[in-house]
Amino acid sequence: MLDGTLVTDAPFTQSLRTGRLLPDGRPQARTALLLIVLLAVAILSGCASRSARAPVTDRSSSSAATAGAAATGTYVVRAGDTLYKIAQDHGMEVSRLAQLNNISDPTQLAIGQVLRLDSGTPMPAGGSVATPAPVKTTPPAASSTPAPVQTSAARASDAGLISWGWPSNGKIIQGFNATTKGIDIEGAVGSPVTAAAEGKVMYAGNGVRGLGNLILLGHSNGFITAYAHNQSLLVKTGESVKKGAKIATLGQSDTTSPRLHFEIRRRGTPVNPLSYLPAR
Repeated sequence: MLDGTLVTDAPFTQSLRTGRLLPDGRPQARTALLLIVLLAVAILSGCASRSARAPVTDRSSSSAATAGAAATGTYVVRAGDTLYKIAQDHGMEVSRLAQLNNISDPTQLAIGQVLRLDSGTPMPAGGSVATPAPVKTTPPAASSTPAPVQTSAARASDAGLISWGWPSNGKIIQGFNATTKGIDIEGAVGSPVTAAAEGKVMYAGNGVRGLGNLILLGHSNGFITAYAHNQSLLVKTGESVKKGAKIATLGQSDTTSPRLHFEIRRRGTPVNPLSYLPAR
């Protein structure tokens, strides 16, 4: 679901595109959600100083930006770069940088990749988006009985960094795996969905088709949680919330049955929520 590496006072304004498969097997916008999450992850890593740049820039030699200075020229991607950091270093919006370079999936940034910083600079030869080699997968053998749903997992070594709580009390109907990136919790429409930990609302909206009404919360230590398929959203982007606060009502938006799709990510990497949530 959330595949991946918002500025806090403004969510994305552009519509998002479709991507991978949700647990029910329908094509959905997984790539678009990656963009939102990866940008939210970058926010949690701390503020970097903005600076004016030469046509080809090196962030290691940057200094404080001149107020109102507009970025121009190009930038060569270095190890450890994220789209958010590059945009912030050059005093520009993340969405603008992505638009200038036709980027829909920030995970495809590659070391040495050339990004243009203004519309007056020609697009680098071959475009700016790195194209990964296709990965061949072998479909699993058909089985007459469905695999059991995982309802427990070994405790993560960093689980104690945050005080976690369950976002919903229903039965787990979909476990964590490389495709789902999270778990699905069954429930009745209108049931409360609560914040799994104290944090800040990084995104609240329904711009990602296939995930319905979606909320992303940013937490300390590089963690992000996602809450999808809600009936209604009770918080707005930029709000701070406490652990256990009601942030939405459980729904069936863009899915086959009432459920909450819940994910935890650590610095952009999906982790099994069952390794962090308390036993129940």
